[in-house]
Amino acid sequence: MARANFRMAATAVALATFVLSVGVPARAQTVDPAAVQTLQRTMDYLGSLQQFSVRTQNTVEEVLDLGQKVQLDSSNILMIKRPNKLLAKRHGDIVDQSFSYDGRTLSLYNASHNYFASVPAPDSIEAMLDFARESLGLVAPGSDLLYTNAFPLMMEHVWSAIVVGKAAIGGVTTDHLVFSRPDVDFQIWVPETGAPLPLKYVVTDKLHFGHPSTTVVMSDWNVDPHLTDSVFNFQPPQNATETDFLRLDSSSSSAQ
Repeated sequence: MARANFRMAATAVALATFVLSVGVPARAQTVDPAAVQTLQRTMDYLGSLQQFSVRTQNTVEEVLDLGQKVQLDSSNILMIKRPNKLLAKRHGDIVDQSFSYDGRTLSLYNASHNYFASVPAPDSIEAMLDFARESLGLVAPGSDLLYTNAFPLMMEHVWSAIVVGKAAIGGVTTDHLVFSRPDVDFQIWVPETGAPLPLKYVVTDKLHFGHPSTTVVMSDWNVDPHLTDSVFNFQPPQNATETDFLRLDSSSSSAQ
């Protein structure tokens, strides 16, 4: 789920008692310090990494008019070099594209149709992600985890934080945490021991019809990949067609 959901203005939502479908008894509204501490440890660790790469399997739910949910899957490889380099390559049901950011320019390449668009972008990963979401309508699953200040953003308006218990993700024992806000519920699975690199992240949007969820399963973390700047420089393939981004912001008089 995009950070956009975490930044939405609070709306009047009746806060119901939290009930887990796996049979955990209903609990009163509470914020467990253990859940908060584990989330902070994870987000602080991710924010401290100067570069890393990770593979993800993403599942995005779409809710049809009659309420049916359709899941759309994609595989992703993500590379980060702070403060201002990012490369994401996605391949899946409806997407086959690369998302490149070299500190100056943001480029999106669609391999299925061999076209690309490029636009000047702000000079930090955080500012670029905000720009991509607010001006271009581009949101990557789990992108809220990429901010160096992710923890306070994720904890805004949290009214419930629970340690569900232990769970195995990819053969690794993790602590399963659940957090509730007026706009979203989010879950995160953090290894019980070793580096607190999250292995699964689920965000459920409570403001939209059907409460769709986005699931990101992470694997093959590399916290020292020695990425060169050239990795993030986008070079359009031969015969690729250049097009324009459709701008969402009203400050631009023409598409970039």
